[in-house]
Amino acid sequence: MKAAVLEKINAPLTIADVELGELSLGQVLVKILVSGICGAQLQEIAGNKNNAKYVPHLLGHEGCGIVEGVGAGVTKVKKGDKVVMHWRKGDGIEADFPAYEFKGKTMRSGKVTTFSEYSIVSENRITPVPQDTSNDFCALLGCGLSTALGTMANEAQLRPGESVMVVGLGGLGACLMKAARFYRASPVIGVDIYDNKKDVVVSLHGDLFVNGAKENIPETIQRKLGMKEVDVIVETSGNARSIADTLPLLGEGGRYILVGQPRPGESVEIKAANHLFGASEGKTIKATQGGRFSPSKDIPRYVKLYQAGLLDIDNLITSRTKLDDINNAIEMMRGGKANRIIVDL
Repeated sequence: MKAAVLEKINAPLTIADVELGELSLGQVLVKILVSGICGAQLQEIAGNKNNAKYVPHLLGHEGCGIVEGVGAGVTKVKKGDKVVMHWRKGDGIEADFPAYEFKGKTMRSGKVTTFSEYSIVSENRITPVPQDTSNDFCALLGCGLSTALGTMANEAQLRPGESVMVVGLGGLGACLMKAARFYRASPVIGVDIYDNKKDVVVSLHGDLFVNGAKENIPETIQRKLGMKEVDVIVETSGNARSIADTLPLLGEGGRYILVGQPRPGESVEIKAANHLFGASEGKTIKATQGGRFSPSKDIPRYVKLYQAGLLDIDNLITSRTKLDDINNAIEMMRGGKANRIIVDL
């Protein structure tokens, strides 16, 4: 099969032939239809996920596919089932790391990977869905959209009418804008360092775009929205300076959610830290893992909402690519030129 392999840290992915190993206990063979590219893969390529010692290995953790075969003990799915592929653990067996053959040697890889024509996946990293469910919607449920919805519901505990600021408008940031609107936030503010991201805010019905590299964020939201503070701030970039600059904007009872991961060893400064204690209700800073979404419980719910027309993915996917061109797509993401990019397998 053809696959994109992380062969060397901070280098383009290698598009190569990779042989599938045998299925072991709790493993499922999936023919991949589509995959999203998440910002986490950029961190993996840079070696920021403690993964440098495991190269070469496969990448990708949100996708949609068809079950081609099942290993011993698998009861959750059968051949022919359509599945969402996700990195969060769901029901089923936690299988061993799968084995592939690359350049004549055995290559171990993650328990779910999606940058390949086929993948050996742990049973608890897939969730079956109806056959008529949109492939693209399924892929986004693997990480981006489900993380966004979970972050707003579980971590922020967002209430209708509360204000939300999303800092960093890549694929996940766009999903967070969508989720904020889904849960009836108002106003919804998007912050990024690229001017073209204003189009993202407009297309997702946000109320204000602020270029954090060119504008003073507090002055801009005060001037344009008459606000001094924000109820919920979600930071996706992991940039230490961005976190330090936006934390003071958190209002009384506010929740600051860290979705983006700072670089290993990097510290974050809390400027004028006494602002955290000036509110009678206090303020909260927390890091999240995938918004604590539960695949086995949440994915069926989201599919029902999508089928009922209550949840959509309009304007979240801005580009499509083939596996052979995945390195160009990754460069587009690095340059802030795309929201979610879908790889058609």
